[in-house]
Amino acid sequence: MIQFKNEHITVFQSALYQTTCTVVDTKDFILVVDPNWLPLEIEEIQRHVVSIQGEKELYLLFTHGDFDHVIGYLAFQGAKVIGSKGLQEHPDKEKKVDMIRQFYNDYYIHNPYPIAFPEVDIVIGENGQKLVIGESTLTFYLAQGHTHDGLFTVIEPLGLWIAGDYLSDFELPFIYDSAKAYEETLQKAEQILVNHKISVLVPGHGKTTTNHQEIQRRIQVSQDYLERLITSVTKEDVEAMTALEEEMAFPSNFTKQCHNDNIAIVRKEYL
Repeated sequence: MIQFKNEHITVFQSALYQTTCTVVDTKDFILVVDPNWLPLEIEEIQRHVVSIQGEKELYLLFTHGDFDHVIGYLAFQGAKVIGSKGLQEHPDKEKKVDMIRQFYNDYYIHNPYPIAFPEVDIVIGENGQKLVIGESTLTFYLAQGHTHDGLFTVIEPLGLWIAGDYLSDFELPFIYDSAKAYEETLQKAEQILVNHKISVLVPGHGKTTTNHQEIQRRIQVSQDYLERLITSVTKEDVEAMTALEEEMAFPSNFTKQCHNDNIAIVRKEYL
């Protein structure tokens, strides 16, 4: 379904995990971010792209390499792919492909296009790297912590910030890579608000927002969670750790595992 729409930006939301896919329409290009999840949902995105593309060049941006974000890669064959150096050199490409294949098999879904890990055409290797396409400037920031290969992308003059799996309105930090790197990424998030005129924030899961105070609140919520997590783990405060798990939205075996993973990574880095 379409979650958010203005003149240049359409945000689709999957029924699964409230995962978003952003389509940017400018006079110079079309950009599709993280096309996902279910075949019918991706078909809706495809139809939208066909209706607006015309002769404009098509780009695909992947915020990171988690399988739910790259699942629709080959539904948009011929597009130029933008991704981080970490995505280009991802050590577990075949594992991600196997997870996509397993997802389809688990739910008896015939995959309507080939399954593959993205091949990156435009590699982002440093903070502040820019890509100018026509009248638009895309500025990239390495966003590690959730994964090692994450990217923040700011598109100007639209004021669009594509945040990947950070700054959700409901999802607390899931740390698959590094708690220390996650803290650094949140510091970058604060600087993005200072250095760019942001008018739209799209997280990888959850609601788009156009409210600056809401963006700041999301940064602070993540920072507060990490601070309390690190404190509770380093002090071996079981009660506090349990309370943090109970703050997870949509409690499930999945969120329990994410909570345990968070604790394990903090223990590894801080103890």
